[in-house]
Amino acid sequence: MTDVEERIAHGPIADAVRSGVLPGRVWLYSNYHCNLACSYCLTESSPRSERRELTAEQMIAIAEQSKDLGFTGVGITGGEPFLLPWLTDTVLDMVEFLPVLLLNNGTLFAGDRLERAARLAHPDIALQISLDSHLADINDMARGPENFAKVVASVPRLIERGVRVRIATTTGGPLDSSHLDPLRALVASWGVPPDDHIVRPIVRRGRADEFGLGVQAIARDIPSELCITADGAFWGSFGPTVSNGRLDTDLLLTRTILPVSVPANALLAAISGMPEGADATLGIR
Repeated sequence: MTDVEERIAHGPIADAVRSGVLPGRVWLYSNYHCNLACSYCLTESSPRSERRELTAEQMIAIAEQSKDLGFTGVGITGGEPFLLPWLTDTVLDMVEFLPVLLLNNGTLFAGDRLERAARLAHPDIALQISLDSHLADINDMARGPENFAKVVASVPRLIERGVRVRIATTTGGPLDSSHLDPLRALVASWGVPPDDHIVRPIVRRGRADEFGLGVQAIARDIPSELCITADGAFWGSFGPTVSNGRLDTDLLLTRTILPVSVPANALLAAISGMPEGADATLGIR
């Protein structure tokens, strides 16, 4: 083991990740604009939203520095990341350092965008696509017209090209409801294993709060993942929400995002100041 590897292996962030005090994944909000305007969107994203993008260079630097600190993976969300034309190349650069989980709405995979996404067929890259019901009208009620049809067409195309696909279902009901069984069967029919089908509650932040949807959540309920955006670094991927067009700062850790050691140590300090007790009790992930 080199001196650098030894220092990483025994640094405070690496120790916290290894012990489970800090989750291993660092989240990045690549952008805030989106081709959809979902009714429960945490960030009030839409085609008219302010872009507020991280640059490709920032995203690659975050992946590299996160590895050096002892984190074990990165996640990318938005907005809709695939609206960024340089995203595929950037993800392929990032995965040289850490495994990448890429959240998206699954509606843009046609033509050139499908072929660019096919380049992400890599053992350490997974695309997580949102799908909330096996019924088109129910799914599209929250996510927009033709969302269901586009997703159910895109998922098999990606899998045929060797891309690993996960499905994320956001629900206002119980996470173990039998009403989700037909959706689980649909997802399984694509060859997506059960562990790659995530079911989570609507969190009452962002646009969901405007419509009175979902469960109330405080910091203790949200996994303490480091989340980095163009606006700063936050406690958890559910932290950098937008309400009535304004950024929520209740879970803001620091406006500094680079070097990653600054927000990472701020998060570790915040966790150390929390009283003991059960965390992440709402099934948020």
